Formats: sequence, structure tokens, C-alpha cells
Amino acid sequence: MADKISNRVSLAILGASGYTGAESLRLLAHHPNVAIRAVTADRQAGRQVAEIFPHLAPLALPTLSKIAELDWTGIDMAFCCLPHATTQEVVSTIPARVKVVDLSADFRLADAAVYAEWYGHEHRALKLQRDAVYGLTEFHRDRIKPARLVANPGCYPSTAQLPLVPLLEAGAIDPDSIIIDAKSGVTGAGRSLREDLLFAEVQDGIHAYGVAKHRHMPEIDQGLSWAAGRPVVATFTPHLMPMNRGILATIYVRLAGGAAAGDIRATLAKRFEGEAFVKVLALGAVPSTRHVRGSNYCFIGVVADRRPGHAIIVAVMDNLVKGAAGQAVQNLNVMLGLPETTALRQEPMFP
Repeated sequence: MADKISNRVSLAILGASGYTGAESLRLLAHHPNVAIRAVTADRQAGRQVAEIFPHLAPLALPTLSKIAELDWTGIDMAFCCLPHATTQEVVSTIPARVKVVDLSADFRLADAAVYAEWYGHEHRALKLQRDAVYGLTEFHRDRIKPARLVANPGCYPSTAQLPLVPLLEAGAIDPDSIIIDAKSGVTGAGRSLREDLLFAEVQDGIHAYGVAKHRHMPEIDQGLSWAAGRPVVATFTPHLMPMNRGILATIYVRLAGGAAAGDIRATLAKRFEGEAFVKVLALGAVPSTRHVRGSNYCFIGVVADRRPGHAIIVAVMDNLVKGAAGQAVQNLNVMLGLPETTALRQEPMFP
């Protein structure tokens, strides 16, 4: 039920001490239709959010608590910003009346066998997995609106699917010749203490990781296969960049049916006409991560390759916003029947 005093939806944020939790708090704190009633972080229970994230000090937020101690009375919705493999067990304990947006990878894959193959264990909430709706809003909003559980997409899969899905649906590109070369900021790896994420290990360098085995691969393939109507396996390699935020995906495609780069640019422009958060640039224009920093936008550029019959697509987004918390707020808005732009009208920060 909604807050009787303010007529706002009561929300709990589980796992609020991570980057996506903090970004969710930043975006939702001024949402006119949402009241943040509970925030959890088991290892930080009893502390104030401002102690963990001083930049959120001006906000009046609940004291951090443990998930097991959370009273769900009066809570209408939950954002799960928990580590992978944790959410599936936690969501199983949440009252069925509570709507959930899960920002982990636990419910993104529709095939339980594929999940087990890539994550190394059987899924522990199979019924929930079967009922979960994949939450890339621009493509699935009709199913998201009535859903109880929405699986928020991964940041890399979002950056890849937004430009590629419309082109595969239109038959404009060869499904068997897709190469995705993607770079991400360090926040994409989460906030845990890891040696390979220390400043001295990351600064002044770039390195590929998860080569040929990154866990976002099956999610990308799933979305592209849905669009193509047949199995699609893309080549995908992620790279870690010495920056805090942002994803840039350089995507190489072979054109189909005699199409030219201008044709696929026109296909994307038509598909995203009227979309609030996806902007297709003029032919030949190339976006940068700094153009979308702090915003819920995805910018897409198309360039003609010097090889006839090929094109290069560059897509960018902020991995913590459109790639995580902003996408989750967009899904929340759809689930509540609100304008998708509610609480997401922030323009990018520049420089």
C-alpha cells in the first residue's frame, strides 16, 4: 500500500552500501512518488548512510539495518542491490505482495541450465526465475508494467543490446558477424576490496578481462537471439579503464540486404524516435562517455566502415545510471504507471 500521508510508494533498498545502492539513493531521494522507508547493509547495520557515503549527507535517510531484521509491513517495493547469487535467496523471503527490481544478475537469464553453466551452481529460486521479466525498458515495457519481479539488465548487455536489437529485428545486419569491444569504468566491478582494483593496479593502464568467458556473454546472446529469432553468439571482450564511470562499446557489424551505414542509422533513429533516454547521433558522429556521465542516457553513433558492407557502431552510457540504478528507476516508473522520466531528468555532468 502507498504511504497514507504522502500517497507515495514505500521502498526498501537492500544492499545500500554498494555503488548501485548509493546511486539508487541519489536518484530516488527526490522521486515525488517514492518514500525510502528502509535501507539495508548487513556489515554496516546501525550506521547512518552519510557515514558510508558522505555525498548523501544532506538527505534524510533511514538508519542502515540488516535484511533479516527488516519489517516488511507497509513496504510496497524493493530494490535489490545485492551481490550475485545472494538475491535469489533473499527475494524468496520477501512477501509476495512486494514488487521487486533486482539489480544483480540472478534473474536475467531465462534458461536455468545456462545460468548454472555460467554461474557455477544451480539456481535456488527457479519459480521466481521463470516469472521474472527482463528489464531493458525500451524493449520490454509492456511486460514490465504488470510484473512482480523485474531483472534489471547488466551494464554491458544494455550498451550492446540497445543498438543491436533493432537492427537484428529489421534484418539489417548479419547475426553471425557481431563483434563487441567494450570498455568500462572501475565502478562496474563493484565496491568490494580487491587487489586488482587498487588505484596503482588500475591507473595508467587498460586491460582486457573475462576474455571469452565473461558472465555477461549469455545475457547479451539471449537478447540478440530474441531479436533475431534464432541463436546468436556475439564476440564480446570487456576492458577495464582507469575511470570511475562509463561504458563505451565499439561494435563492428556486417550489413545485410545491401544496406548502407546510413540505412542502419535511419533504422535506429526510427526505432528510438520518441524515446526519452536513447539518442541516435548524426551519421559519422561518435559519442564519448563524458557526454552521458551522471545521466540515464544512451548515445549511439553510426560510422561507415572503410570496408564496403560494414559499419561501426559506438554506444555509450553511465554504467551506474542507465547501466544500473537509473534503469531500475525507469523500470520502477513503468511498474507504477508513472512517466518513465520521473526522477531521471538530470542532464549529463560535464566536464
